[in-house]
Order: sequence, then structure tokens, then C-alpha cells
Amino acid sequence: MSDHDHSGDHDHEFHSHFKLYLTIFAVLCVFTVVSVLADLFHGMPYIAKVGIVMAVAVCKALCVMLIFMHLKFERAWKYMLLAPTLILACTIPFALYPDIGAHYYTPTAPQIREYERIQAEGGDHSAHGGAGGHAPANESHH
Repeated sequence: MSDHDHSGDHDHEFHSHFKLYLTIFAVLCVFTVVSVLADLFHGMPYIAKVGIVMAVAVCKALCVMLIFMHLKFERAWKYMLLAPTLILACTIPFALYPDIGAHYYTPTAPQIREYERIQAEGGDHSAHGGAGGHAPANESHH
């Protein structure tokens, strides 16, 4: 045997990492059961269910990122890699707001005009052909 034989170190490292991975796997399974039970429990308010399921999802993602993706064992430079992603994630809602959030255009679909006409009359749409009703036949469809 040479002085550079580290097979004993390798076995110890494997077993300690294996125990850690098995522990994280068990934690992920428990988190999954918690989120499923929260979703199935009918006596809980909807917002509480969403809060619990989202919190569990964040915890599961952190476990996977920190342990399985080895981010826990990396140096602090990893945060510099996340800076551009954070900047993009914060600016995308502002960039998309004019297209998605702001209704600055006038809809021209005949179905929308018919819906607005029915609402202006104060009528119920079910009396005018239901949700799948069609625009009047004399209206042009450009």
C-alpha cells in the first residue's frame, strides 16, 4: 500500500454523504405528505392551503438546491452568479406590464361587444344564448 491510498477516507465520505442524502430524501417525503394533506383538508381556508403548499414548495426547493446541487458547500461567489437572474426577475414584470397588465386597447372581438351590450342592458347572459351565445346575425364580423 502506498502513502497516497485514501480508500478509507473515500468510504467515510461516501457513508456520511449517503446518510445526509437519505435524510434529505426523508425530509422531502415528509414535506410532500404535508402539502398533500393540506390540500386534501377541506376545513381549511383556501388562502391557508395556498400558503402552506407554497411554503412547503420553497422548503423542498431549498433542500434540493442546498444539498443535492451542492450549493451549501460552495463559496460565496455563487451569489454573484445569481445577481443577473435577480435583476431580470425583478424587471420582467415591469417590462411586460404594458402588454399584459394594462388594458390600453379596445377589444374588437364580436363576442366582447355582445357581452358588453348584454351587460349594458342589465340582462343575464343565459337568457341571451348562455355563455356560448353568438353575436347577432346582422352584426358584421370584420
